[in-house]
Amino acid sequence: MWFSTLRSILFVSWLSAVVPVFAAEPMLVSNSLNTCQEDSMFTASLFKVVYTPNNNTAFLNIVATSSVEGSVVFDIAISAYGYTIIQTTIDPCKVGLAGLCPMTAGKIPLKFNLPVGEEAASQIPGIAYTFPDLDATVRVFLNMTDTKKSVACVEADISNGKTVDLIAVKWVLAIIAGLVLCSSAILNGLGHSNAAAHVASGALSLFGFFQAQAMLGLTAIHLPPVVQSWTQDFQWSMGIINVDFMQDIFTWYQRATGGTPSTIFDSLTTVSVQVEKRALSVMPDAAVDLYRRSAALIPRGAASLMKRGNVMTGSGSYIVYGIQRAAFRGGIETTNLFMTGLVFFCLFVVITIGAVAAFKGFCELAVKQKWMKGDKFLEFRNGWLTVLKGILFRLTLIGYPQMSILCLWEFTQVDSPAEVVLAVFFIVGMTVTLGWASSKVIRIARRSVAMHRNPAYILFSDPQALNKWGFLYIQFRASAYYFIIPVLGYTLVKAMFIAFAQNNNTAQAIGFLLIEAGALIAASVLRPWMDKSTNSFNIAICAVNFINAIFLLIFSDVFNQPPLVNGVIGLILFFLNAIFATVLLLMVIVSTTLIFYRKNPDGRYQFMADDRASFMKSQSQLTGTTELDALAATARGDKAGYKAGLDLDDDNESISSASMRRRTDTSNLAVPTAAPNGAYNRNNNPERPRSPVDPSVPLFPANSGPQRAPSPFNGNSGASQRSQHSDSPPSYRAQNNASPWQRGAGYDH
Repeated sequence: MWFSTLRSILFVSWLSAVVPVFAAEPMLVSNSLNTCQEDSMFTASLFKVVYTPNNNTAFLNIVATSSVEGSVVFDIAISAYGYTIIQTTIDPCKVGLAGLCPMTAGKIPLKFNLPVGEEAASQIPGIAYTFPDLDATVRVFLNMTDTKKSVACVEADISNGKTVDLIAVKWVLAIIAGLVLCSSAILNGLGHSNAAAHVASGALSLFGFFQAQAMLGLTAIHLPPVVQSWTQDFQWSMGIINVDFMQDIFTWYQRATGGTPSTIFDSLTTVSVQVEKRALSVMPDAAVDLYRRSAALIPRGAASLMKRGNVMTGSGSYIVYGIQRAAFRGGIETTNLFMTGLVFFCLFVVITIGAVAAFKGFCELAVKQKWMKGDKFLEFRNGWLTVLKGILFRLTLIGYPQMSILCLWEFTQVDSPAEVVLAVFFIVGMTVTLGWASSKVIRIARRSVAMHRNPAYILFSDPQALNKWGFLYIQFRASAYYFIIPVLGYTLVKAMFIAFAQNNNTAQAIGFLLIEAGALIAASVLRPWMDKSTNSFNIAICAVNFINAIFLLIFSDVFNQPPLVNGVIGLILFFLNAIFATVLLLMVIVSTTLIFYRKNPDGRYQFMADDRASFMKSQSQLTGTTELDALAATARGDKAGYKAGLDLDDDNESISSASMRRRTDTSNLAVPTAAPNGAYNRNNNPERPRSPVDPSVPLFPANSGPQRAPSPFNGNSGASQRSQHSDSPPSYRAQNNASPWQRGAGYDH
């Protein structure tokens, strides 16, 4: 049923994406006129041209400002993907262009239909009307007729209206990621912990790849049109989602808190917006220089306002690039971008909390009405607050790349004082929370190593530790529990480069290359994930991210390569990432679907070398194995081993449960004082002594006073205590009882 639903979603999305391609009328469109020469004497604040080959007519709507006087000749060059395909010269006097023969200084409003000859139309290849995100440019030099000197240069980017930036694709990707995450939660609730861990690891890696694709589009590096559209398909993973009524609320909130909203979309009818895809050194330099000179002449307060605003050229049009480019393409005002990402992250958290609470209520109702067996989702029903806490931590980890970029970028924009306060609260709160949780995992693992010579013992045997902190280490092998620290550092450093280097695309490109190279080397050498297939899955993602970083370095024009190289590399990046993303999706979908068709989902995966499966017992097995444990739990008022309450401050209890400490800490066992020194000598008792029941549990008060357990980090004191209470030498256990948790984790030497 799950697979058929997913197949229907894919089919509908394919129809919605393909039908408009065949139904739309072929056309070529340009919406902005950019200057390509310093001191250009011809600029345009509004430029819209639409050519339809069905009637061979071009509609022009231009508001231009000219400083040229006299007769000119237009030297026109049309290029696609950096390769010049058409080059011609047009004399406006010969073709009868009114107002341009001769040209006069002043503002020139032009709005007319221009017939296109059959000869010119035949030179346009048919693929130009169908290939999505066409990277074509028309560059026009205005040369004086008498001197042949170029007095102006303008260029227009051409589009055919076809794009890979499709709403259906975004919905399909989001639904698949959500279903896989929900599938892992359901499998874990049903007790299939091994299968749930693999599905969750795959889902998180897939979502991380989506976010890495979105980060490419947030860089200030000039990207080819197809790369811009491809990365825009993943911006939903960064919370960049346009909802009209929410945008109105964000605009009102910004005004109410002392900010000044941008009005780019309100001015589209009178000015053009240049979506930057060329190097800043080619086209926007004159505009940026003019902006800087103007800012030096105005008061400091106004200058700070302009600093965070959109860049406006001398002709009156806007330039958007980097994060502002992603916001503009998403239909979001740049000053609303931070609040958009923040609110959607909070909504995601609130909806998840409501869904978990509703599922808890449904399970209780279903059991009460005998719609399902009483042992279904038993562990979730007994400790759902602890599970919910772990889910919230996992949501924090998923949303950390998004919020770190947006919060750090808000510090450079200062949309309003209240939004800066929100940015400080979220970036500091999330960073401290994840850092504290990571340190908690490291402390638990070290305690487990000190007590049992294996970090997997407490990490995977204690259900409270697993449910609360498992999101940080369950995807890694037990001995690589620390790897979450490099992952968080990788995310934060990458976010800093994106947010703080928006004005230096070369620094961003080099930073991305170094970061992704380090990630690939660390993943390939350490191989920290749980098994071979998961390592291969994640190393492949790191390799593709590294290749993308190399492409970004090429796009930054640091090698001064011809435009043709950028056009070809853009197509390679699109096809490489599209094919790789499709393969990842199919792998995750097929593996998740097959799990639900198996009678024993855990049997599909091999047990990990760290023997975590032998420790991941159900809570009922952990607390109800003996009658004394059951009586003790009843006396304490526990419910199946879980403490009542939200369990926010009892960090020591999350390290290992009471029953686990009673089983593993032999130093707490009291020795009868009346026994002679040699009563437990090996010669008198050749068999290995059995572990007595802890006499300190409730209902069974100990004869001796309360004893304090020795510190697990002090090996000498622990050894002396064991030698006092045990008749066997320290090597007896290692020689005669090789425990399963000592095998496969590197501690059996």
